[in-house]
Amino acid sequence: MTRMTNGDAGSHGRSYRKGPERRAQILLSAMELFAERGVGASLRAIGEAIGVSHAALRYYFAHRDELLVEVYREHEARDGDRSSPEEISAVGLMEKSAERNRSIPGLVELYATLTTDALQGRQHPETREFVQARFRRVRSDLAERVRAGQRAGTVAPDIDPDDAAALVAAASDGLQLQWLLDPEAVDVRRSLALLERLLPSPTPSPSPTPSPPSGPTPPAAAGPAAPST
Repeated sequence: MTRMTNGDAGSHGRSYRKGPERRAQILLSAMELFAERGVGASLRAIGEAIGVSHAALRYYFAHRDELLVEVYREHEARDGDRSSPEEISAVGLMEKSAERNRSIPGLVELYATLTTDALQGRQHPETREFVQARFRRVRSDLAERVRAGQRAGTVAPDIDPDDAAALVAAASDGLQLQWLLDPEAVDVRRSLALLERLLPSPTPSPSPTPSPPSGPTPPAAAGPAAPST
């Protein structure tokens, strides 16, 4: 984890250099911290862990909720998939995300924390707004991928894209939460593959080479008799 030098703190009180570069450094350090250790720490403890004074951290992020939201926003901006709806299905997109998340369980925990806090809107209004907007964006993206499958003829035309998008998002989130609690018992990608049968990619994978027909092997054509000994 990158530990920062505390150049912002000192005798100058709140005269910190509030620039995008310094803020980005703090976000990167906090992201690495959460990926390694999860999010069970106060703002003061987070500052100590990444080498930033509590006063300096509060200068850039007014409260813990703002830091958590911005760290996850930055994570998605860096690692989000930008493939088009014609390139990958709704379920395939979630499968790729789940595969990336296997190496960063701390950021899965961060996401779970954000969604839980969002349910307590009065205590966490900023988090609630972020999570609501994210769900709308995710569902919209997934729905367009379902429509792409319908246009390609790989997804049944009577499936409502918005309903399917909500189902895929719920399945992905729920499976990753179960994996976080019991990683040996839950295989997120394998479980999501079941949904892929219902909502396949607009570009189906090549069909496997057909197996030879079952039954007795037909006799080979007669050849020259082996010489007798």
